[in-house]
Amino acid sequence: MRERSGKRVFLSVGSNLEPQIHIPRALDLLLAHVRVTGVSTFYRTAPAGGRRQPDFANGVWRVETRLDAVRLKGDVLRAIEAELGRVRGGDRFADRTIDLDIVAYGDLVLRTPDLTLPDPDIRTRAFVALPLLELAPDLVLADTGEPLLAIAHGMSRAGMSILPELTERLRERIRR
Repeated sequence: MRERSGKRVFLSVGSNLEPQIHIPRALDLLLAHVRVTGVSTFYRTAPAGGRRQPDFANGVWRVETRLDAVRLKGDVLRAIEAELGRVRGGDRFADRTIDLDIVAYGDLVLRTPDLTLPDPDIRTRAFVALPLLELAPDLVLADTGEPLLAIAHGMSRAGMSILPELTERLRERIRR
């Protein structure tokens, strides 16, 4: 059932296996559960550590939901990943059809074995912080009180190239 209001939540989205297919499909599946209110610019990014893999497509979606963070991740995001063929193994940098993670959930601070909020990747990965900044320039990280603007200020877009067609396709889907 699609949520009409609730907490402001930000999801990081990534794929390096047919991202032009898997990212729009993930959005379609997500729309059945939450209200998607924003789509950041999507970027092509190189794999971490110079690994020999296809490039990734990365971006952020802003959603509203009444689902709690644990249910959103476990019942919705992981189910979408499974439906799209995501296989989780020991290599956190492995190729993936889709990767959906909660990076910020309202003012929630959470530390469990499966979920840390706000996501520490906000502070270290430009392909998370910069798209997030685009959707939430006023965001303050709930755990430290750091403004996202200050965190993202020193980050470089080097190695990130805009994917305008994918970005527009996704934005068009949420305008329907």
